Amino acid sequence: MLNEDKIKLMTGISMFEKKEGKKIFPINRYFKEDYIGNHLVRGFLGYTFCWLLGVIILLLYKLEVLFGTEMFDQIFVVGIQFLSCYVIGLILYLILTFYVFQKKYSYASRGMKIYVAKLRRLEKRYEFQNKTKELAKGGRHHDRTSGI
Repeated sequence: MLNEDKIKLMTGISMFEKKEGKKIFPINRYFKEDYIGNHLVRGFLGYTFCWLLGVIILLLYKLEVLFGTEMFDQIFVVGIQFLSCYVIGLILYLILTFYVFQKKYSYASRGMKIYVAKLRRLEKRYEFQNKTKELAKGGRHHDRTSGI
């Protein structure tokens, strides 16, 4: 016999899995600090690689001008300025990365709590149905008045 409440609950769980599953299930494998730390390291490496690539391209573009003049003191000052811009940009990028992935983790953990609550509610429905069936069977076999 079909139970309409259980069907609605299972459909809701399935829709939740399909809609939110890709966002919340992979995050559930990590602790919050590990998840955020992993993305901070990835952000650091990605930012550093892109920065170095940009500096190399700029150096290759300005190579003739840089070595054509004999102002190595100015090259040193420009290098210090590039390094300070890199550090400031890196700090801002890592702060932004921390904020974004902290929000993602919080969203996923709230979604996981909702998912687990729905599964528990479905489990309680099954337990209630099983207890009802056991009581119905037990009552028939041990009914002394009907002789069954």
